[in-house]
Amino acid sequence: MRKKIYLDYAATTPVDPRVTRAMLPYFTKKFGNTMSLHNFGQEAKLALEESRGGVASLIGAKASEIIFTSSATESNNLALKGVAFANKNKGNHIIISSIEHPCIMESAKWLERQGFKITRLPVNKYGQVFPKDVKRAIKKDTILVSVIHASNEIGTIQPIEEIGKICRESGIYFHTDAVQSFGKIPIEVNKMNIDLLSASSHKMYGPKGAACLYVREGTKIEPILHGGGQEMGLRSSTVNVPAIVGMAQACRIAKKEMKKEGTRLTKLRDKLIKGVLLTIPGSHLNGPPAQAGHPRNRLPNNANFWFEFVEGESMVIQLDLLGVAASTGSACSSAKLEPSHILLAIGLRHEQAHGSLRLSLGRWTKKSEINYLLKVLPPIIKNLRKISPFKGKRYKNL
Repeated sequence: MRKKIYLDYAATTPVDPRVTRAMLPYFTKKFGNTMSLHNFGQEAKLALEESRGGVASLIGAKASEIIFTSSATESNNLALKGVAFANKNKGNHIIISSIEHPCIMESAKWLERQGFKITRLPVNKYGQVFPKDVKRAIKKDTILVSVIHASNEIGTIQPIEEIGKICRESGIYFHTDAVQSFGKIPIEVNKMNIDLLSASSHKMYGPKGAACLYVREGTKIEPILHGGGQEMGLRSSTVNVPAIVGMAQACRIAKKEMKKEGTRLTKLRDKLIKGVLLTIPGSHLNGPPAQAGHPRNRLPNNANFWFEFVEGESMVIQLDLLGVAASTGSACSSAKLEPSHILLAIGLRHEQAHGSLRLSLGRWTKKSEINYLLKVLPPIIKNLRKISPFKGKRYKNL
């Protein structure tokens, strides 16, 4: 049988069987609408509130500070647009980093068209934002700073606590997109001075269709969806109870298993990185250097490379033919064939960014699968270089 090895956990994760079991009753037996007064509705309402507490406990928040949404994209849109319009009488300046997820980048562009001013902070070659740059960018009319907690592409973990402290001292709201870090590394919203935080269920072994926005009590924010007033008036829409129950169960599992799983994944990640860099000439690691046992600056499950004289989509296709699922930062689905803005932000040239490969590990990744990847990837790179249209002085040695 054809091998099936999944190394694209950063894109989405399979639903944990324990999560599925928790969800099942809410599709058939406990299917009520949370806004209904009868027993069916109140049963669903109780599940909703218990789920709110389950999610909140993972980040040290109050249950009342968790607003459920349908996706991380919605959460990020609500954070930026909701805070922007609720505080426009105070100012119209927002600060983001240059390596945010597209839903933050596009929301910022949209806000610019509405008259808001956006500052995009640079990053160093590892994709790190300097807190001093945040402090320097703050103006009298700054109302919000939004910096991603961990890069979805290169795994860089930002100094969120330091940035949050600067924002708190300046009286400015601080939002972080924690979609990739949520459930993988510890997050304490109070210690880290976070006012708003976005998270998504399907990145942490829960179902698609459920996400949340943590909104610190007292934060001034406007809804972007209007209707029946669900989710404390901040997100009107019939609540997706089964998916939310699943997300909460995924949070409970993550809280219990995060430390052990993080250690396991870090070892596999470092084995992968070391193996690729040693066996493939002209290979380069994107993001912070891996430090065994110390996933402080890089997510424990992320390994992102670029390879000289090779094109990203070709690598992904060849790996898929051999049963390995991976991804690339080269956006060939785009009409403009533009490479990842994140890879360009860390200093890669267009042709280098087009040669990127992201390998992301997860709960069911085995050592044998890493060994298989390290066996099949070198010949793939070698064969692709033979037909590469790129020419260079080092080409003959690769």
